[in-house]
Amino acid sequence: MTTRIRWGLLATGNIARTFATGVQHSKTGVLQAAASRNLEKALAFCESFDIPTAHGSYEALLTDPEVDAVYIATPHPLHAQWAIKAAEAGKHILCEKPLAMTEADVMAVIDAAATHDVFLMEAFMYRCQPQIATVIELIKDGRIGDVTLIRAEFGFRVGWTPKSRLLDNELGGGGILDVGCYPVSMARLIAGAATGQGFADPISVKAVGHVGETDVDEYAAALLQFPGGIVAQVTTSVRQGLGNEVSSMAAKGGSRLAPPDSARAKKAASAPWKLQQAVRAKLWKSIRLTIYTRLRPTWLALTSPIARPPPLP
Repeated sequence: MTTRIRWGLLATGNIARTFATGVQHSKTGVLQAAASRNLEKALAFCESFDIPTAHGSYEALLTDPEVDAVYIATPHPLHAQWAIKAAEAGKHILCEKPLAMTEADVMAVIDAAATHDVFLMEAFMYRCQPQIATVIELIKDGRIGDVTLIRAEFGFRVGWTPKSRLLDNELGGGGILDVGCYPVSMARLIAGAATGQGFADPISVKAVGHVGETDVDEYAAALLQFPGGIVAQVTTSVRQGLGNEVSSMAAKGGSRLAPPDSARAKKAASAPWKLQQAVRAKLWKSIRLTIYTRLRPTWLALTSPIARPPPLP
């Protein structure tokens, strides 16, 4: 029998609630404990999710022998501090992004995890989704040809709440570290797949953005140049809604990826087109991906019946 990972949640905010909801449906993990700097909040959180143990301090969670791994859901500036302490306590670590506020702190966290031989992962959940694995497989196999352009954007409009973590500079607010990391991460993943690597580093970056009244970046865009002639355009915002999708253009066509729960993806999943049998066997029914080309015979269907492609020019 496989032993399930016993999770301890370090902080009890909104993102911790999202994580806890997911673990409740997990076959490999179980909620064991949660900690807040306020014991009453920890007790209320644990009651909501039927978690056995509530701790009134983060230190108490890290010394709990019943906890195998911790999920760090504090505000950004506290990530490095508690990730290092978790490593020192021998706990495996899943840390919300960004892993830290500076490169130096990131390297310190990595060094602590290596020194104490614990697993460390930055919580880019999209990397674990089957649709991403399918996109990368198609790019590596050359089915859409050589990738030339990538567009990735992730953003939303938050209300004017200057003391919220998204707009408060002291809490590590701003779009780039909170959500801008997603399009950059995705662009590096696609560029890496296109050049035979796990990921690629840009050889040049040009960026512009807007800093608002609270001294955080409210929206920004950048052009990234990768080896192999690949260019990526990435956009992020916490003060302007965006399309929240990723597309890549290549010699034979391209790919366009929408969030799995978006209306666009659901519409694509319900349209009356048959799947290509060789691809269907490899995909989960939850995949919401449309691969398009200029030549009708080369269209690939990647999930349950998807939307009819647009007419050729």
